[in-house]
Amino acid sequence: MKYSLTLLLFLAFVLSCFGLQNKLETEVHETEQTKLPLPPKPPKQPENYKTLRHQRWHIILQKHVTIDGNVAYNRLKEDHSELDLYIDYLSENQPDDTWTKNEKLAYWINAYNALTVDLILRHYPIKSIKDIKDPWNQRLWKIGDTWQNLNDIEHKILREMNEPRIHFAIVCASISCPKLQNEAFTASNLETQLTKVTKEFLNDTSKNEISEDHIKLSKIFKWFKKDFEHDGDLIDFLNQYSDVKISHAAKKSFKDYNWDLNN
Repeated sequence: MKYSLTLLLFLAFVLSCFGLQNKLETEVHETEQTKLPLPPKPPKQPENYKTLRHQRWHIILQKHVTIDGNVAYNRLKEDHSELDLYIDYLSENQPDDTWTKNEKLAYWINAYNALTVDLILRHYPIKSIKDIKDPWNQRLWKIGDTWQNLNDIEHKILREMNEPRIHFAIVCASISCPKLQNEAFTASNLETQLTKVTKEFLNDTSKNEISEDHIKLSKIFKWFKKDFEHDGDLIDFLNQYSDVKISHAAKKSFKDYNWDLNN
């Protein structure tokens, strides 16, 4: 009787294990039959996403910069959070080797101008960018892993890209500088935009006085003379964009530079 009870208990244990195994096999089978849906794929970025990223900067410019390049820094200071968000984008989306030259140029031109405006707002109200100590050497912005200043962006990045027209696209928040455009630069429109700003600056009589035999130029053409001589001399460059044909024998001088704030 003792062995019969033990045998019965053993058989009960075996049957319970067998039942559990059948249950597990049934659940596995049901799971295989009912496949769980895959999570949705993340939305694919549009091909022009790098252009769309500058839209916030474009809206800021439209709101606070006139067509003549006058900047309403007082109003912009109240809207500083929007500029901060755009600078955050710049910090988190530094160009890499997959970006085209025009994409990089548009990014760094917009960055230079946005950071210049940010620098002014950090010290506003002021009468001139030169009221700020070492304005172009302050490392206030982290782009990727690098703390950048305006000098490095201009001289070590933009000028190294061999596009002299950048000098009429980037601004120094001053009256004698090229005006801040009230639109963002984009890779798709860059050639048109750079040609426009170069012609606009060169033919602005408050910036340059040009005749066939005499030119009185902005000091930008003195400071960055070598940049304009990649494909000829300075006169060759000027004649591509001047409304007046300049003689190579024209007398040349330079205008005083007005560092008053462009407000």
